[in-house]
This record gives sequence, C-alpha cells and structure tokens, in this order.
Amino acid sequence: MNAGTTESAGPSSGSSAERRREQRGWYFYDFACSVYSTSVLTVFLGSYLTSVAKAAADAEGYVHPLGIPVRAGSVFPYAVSVSVVLAVLVMPLAGAAADRRGRKKPFLAAAAYVGAAATTGMFFLEGERYLLGAFLLIVANASVAVSMALYNAYLPQIAEPDERDAVSSRGWAFGYTSGALVLVLNLVLYSGHDSFGVSEGTAVRICLASAGLWWGAWTLVPLRRLRDRAVAPGGEGAVGAGWRQLVATLRDMRRHPLTLSFLLAYLVYNDGVQTVISQASVYGSEELGLSQSTLITAVLLVQVLAVAGALGMGRLARSYGAKRTILGSLAVWTVILVAGYFLPSGAPVWFFVLAAAIGTVLGGSQALSRSLFSHLVPRGKEAEYFSAYEMSDRGLSWLGPLVFGLAFQLTGSYRDAIISLVVFFVVGFVLLARVPVRRAVEAAGNPVPARI
Repeated sequence: MNAGTTESAGPSSGSSAERRREQRGWYFYDFACSVYSTSVLTVFLGSYLTSVAKAAADAEGYVHPLGIPVRAGSVFPYAVSVSVVLAVLVMPLAGAAADRRGRKKPFLAAAAYVGAAATTGMFFLEGERYLLGAFLLIVANASVAVSMALYNAYLPQIAEPDERDAVSSRGWAFGYTSGALVLVLNLVLYSGHDSFGVSEGTAVRICLASAGLWWGAWTLVPLRRLRDRAVAPGGEGAVGAGWRQLVATLRDMRRHPLTLSFLLAYLVYNDGVQTVISQASVYGSEELGLSQSTLITAVLLVQVLAVAGALGMGRLARSYGAKRTILGSLAVWTVILVAGYFLPSGAPVWFFVLAAAIGTVLGGSQALSRSLFSHLVPRGKEAEYFSAYEMSDRGLSWLGPLVFGLAFQLTGSYRDAIISLVVFFVVGFVLLARVPVRRAVEAAGNPVPARI
C-alpha cells in the first residue's frame, strides 16, 4: 500500500486472517515494554538511583543539579515528575501527527527504541552519575508513555467491536507474563550475584540494561505485523501542527462530551489504581514492617495473577459488558483498601492475600477500560484520542499521591493514608455509572457491540 492509497481505518479493511495476524503482533508490544515498568520502575531503579545520588551528595545529604539544592532521596521522584510533564507535552503532538499521516508505526518505532536505548544505557549508571540516571529515566519514562499511546491507538483498527475486550485483555496478559518472567530472571541474578561473580551494583545494572534489550528485541514483532492505514487528505486531522494541533485536539474532544465523561471517570479511578500500586511497597515496609524480599515476592504475585485476572475479566465482559465488569472491579478495589487498613503488622501471609486480590482486578480493570474507550473514539482520531487517554493514565496521576501524602502528613499514619484513597474508587464508580456508554458509542459514530 502506498501513501496515496485511501483505506478505511477500521478492522474491516482486512481479512479475518490478516486481522488475527495483526492482533498477535500487537500483543507483543505489551510483552516487550512491560518489563520496563516491572523490573526498572517498580523494583530496581528507585532505590539504586537514590543510592547513586547519595554517593554524590554533600555532608547534609543534598546534590546540586544546576546549582539547585535537592535532597538525594528526592532525585528519583523528581525525575519521574519531569518525565510525566515531558510525556504530556509530546503525546498529543505525536498522536496528532500519526493520525494526520496515517502512519503510526514509524512514530511507535521511534518512541520504543529511544526508550529501549535509554533503558539499556542505565548499565552505565554507577559511582556518582545521578544526573545521567535522572536523564535516562526521564527519556525512558516519557518514551514508554508516548509509545503506549500509539500502541493503544491500533486497537480499534485491528479488532472488531465485539472482540476488543478480549483482544485488549490478551494484550495486558502478555505484558504481565513478560514482566513476571523477566523479573524472576533478574531476581535470580540479583540474589545470587556472588555466585555469578559480579557485585550487587553490577547485578542491578545488568538487570536494568536487560530490560532495555528485551524491550528493543521484542518490539520487532509488532513492527513486522502491524500495518499502517492511509487517511484521506484534507480531513480534520490535517488541521494545525505542533501546539496548534494540541489545541485543535482539545477543542475537537469537546464535540464528544460523553467520551470526555468517560475520560473523567477513568482519570479519577485510575489515579486511585496507580497510587495503590506505587505506594503499596511504602505501606508494606513502613507501616507493616515487611522485608524487601517479601515485597518483591508480592510484586511477582501481582504480575502472575494479573494475567489470569485480565483474561478472566475479559470473559466476564463478554457476558455482562465491559462497563458492568469495570464497575464490579472498582467495588473490589474499595474492599481491598478497607482490608488493607485493617491488615496486621508483621504478617506477610495476609499481605500476600491482599497482593493476590490486587493482581486479580488490576489487569482486568486496565484492559477493559482501554477496550471500552476504543469504542468512544471517532474514526480517524485514534492516536490523537488515545494520547489523551494515555495522559489520563500517566500524565495526570498526581492527585492520588498528593492525597496519600497529605493524609500521612496530617495524621502520621500510613493506615489513614491508604484508606483515604477509597474516595477515588467511590467517585470513579459514580462517574462511570452515569456514562451512557451505548449513546456515547453512537455519538462517536461507531457500531454498538452487543455487550458493552
């Protein structure tokens, strides 16, 4: 197909066999990049980058990037925050450019390999090179966000409306599978580094770099399988460029208020999900007094059970619809937080039970949210709108940590902080329940599936 060919952007433009081939390729991008989130961001980089910053700190515990005094322990969260800002700026622009040209794949490749290269470069993070570590983290974290926005935008193009819940769930399952597999391999190296003849720091750097190599290698599969769809010239997607395109995207979304209503609901409850995941280890170590090995085992348990949870909730959605299934998962999230509030200290078994519950609903709630949103996106605006979705997923998830931090600051109790997050799931439940999803699908100009 050449660039001048106009083809429907929907899945009907190819045969069933071609669609299945693309779907199988699409799953493998989750398989490729999820190891970054699991091994790098969740497990290894935070503590290691902090140790590097502390090695470079002065006697009072401060480093001085650009002459600004920063506590060594704040380098990692500040770098994550900067990466979020960068991602928010780049995602809508990349999405709009991809839609305008009908060529998502080159943008996906660029974002994926910039991120994979930055992650692989973390092998050189040693000594006092905290600025290098912060820079690589900013690049990698922004890149994975941009690439996921473009990756998600393929969903309405490779799956018929009635199969999107299952396809999205399989993608998440692939991601959790690879995250668990690579984390197990990394933990074998980390825990047995002496027997492998390397230091603890070198083992960590190998684990970080291996995630980048994995990300880059497996990205070849979706790049070979996915197809670009050309778009007709002169449409709305061709209006503006750069910042003008960002403004045009936001204005265009105002024409679809029901889609925006879903995004608002998703923003609220997903902020709660992301905060629980990011703060669970702090709660486990500081409030419950659990060891690092216990916390890492819990992360593995979440990864493994999230695979089954994503697939199981995908099946539930076929019977009850994605909206009802997501609402049910939000009720379970609320129960999890209440149970976490009463969790006894020094009891790893009960912490594992809580981790198992989180894993069961984590993958499914994320997968079904993605597939439900895909029905609410106007044809030809996939990358643009999924950039906004990805911004809701990553770029605006600051309110939950703020509430968690303020609750701890005011009460001095992590138990009060964790229970404060219930508000996100309750409000998100109410907002999602009020969205008439069938009308929203029709308003976006898409066919309404039998179950939604």
